[in-house]
Amino acid sequence: MPEMTSEERVLRALQRQEPDRVPHFEWVVDRRVREALFPGCKNYTDFALQMGHDAIIVDLIYKKERVGTNRWLTEWGYVSQDTDEEHGVEVESPINSMRDFECYKAPDAHMPERFAAVDDAVQNFSGRKAVIVHLNDVFSIPRYLMGMQGLIMAIVREPGLVKALVEMSVTINLELAKEVAARGVKIVYTGDDYAYNKGPFMSPKHFRELFYPGLCRVMQGYKELGLYVIKHTDGNLWPIIDMIIDSGIDCLDPIDPQAGMDLGEVKARYGRQVALKGNVDCAQLMTFGTPQEVIEVTKHTLKQGMPGGGFILSSSNSIHSGVKPENYAAMLHTLREYGRYA
Repeated sequence: MPEMTSEERVLRALQRQEPDRVPHFEWVVDRRVREALFPGCKNYTDFALQMGHDAIIVDLIYKKERVGTNRWLTEWGYVSQDTDEEHGVEVESPINSMRDFECYKAPDAHMPERFAAVDDAVQNFSGRKAVIVHLNDVFSIPRYLMGMQGLIMAIVREPGLVKALVEMSVTINLELAKEVAARGVKIVYTGDDYAYNKGPFMSPKHFRELFYPGLCRVMQGYKELGLYVIKHTDGNLWPIIDMIIDSGIDCLDPIDPQAGMDLGEVKARYGRQVALKGNVDCAQLMTFGTPQEVIEVTKHTLKQGMPGGGFILSSSNSIHSGVKPENYAAMLHTLREYGRYA
């Protein structure tokens, strides 16, 4: 098979076909791992290029201002606190009631400055690398605006508020998607996590009533814009996976092995409907294991995911600060050696 560009390779996988080889990229690689493997790298994009990733990951730009030690007031109105990882965590949220929601004003979805990094990535990499923009679907924005505890309580106590937040999230993200599609972007991913290791954050009944209709609407809207969608969510998805698949996604990520999500089983059940991305364990294996153990698991992961195409190899979440750099290097080496289609 002729050598493909990275963009062609990723698109072929999302179309559930066999590319020349299995593509690879990560949503996040911690700066300490980056520096260990590529000393002096300027940023994540520089690292991705050096390591041969098949995609450039782009976040939209939102303003923030410092409001305390390692705390930032975001343009969305919630306060985020820096952590040892690449991303902060929300610690104060602006919405506690329907009255708060009615007074809330979301960021302008059409502000040109918001898309500066998108424009730069499309200009520099389109046609060579897959440019993938991070958007959301129905859970993360409600969580940011209410806080996790507030949102989970509202699911039971104030479902009307949850529905209103979901509808707002759908509307905003479709407006953002119009902007990125008009700029030449072909792929988006939504980073809204729905579950933890033992199961979803809410009952399947609540998911179906409060989140699933909006999930279908936002996915349909993305598809109408011609966008491929990679849906990211960690955790044990078995109780709600049929709804996620049926919403219209193109790819499910990361098939979390720590939460009992077996890649082979997911491939057997859903591989004809969606592509899959994952799932070398980054919680235990890549953090505490040896390079040889990573090599064996990566070979097994490729054996499960590759048949028939529609597979992207990655970690089971991200290359966080605890991942041993030599283990990530071992995964990449194994992919290069065993990830090529005949």
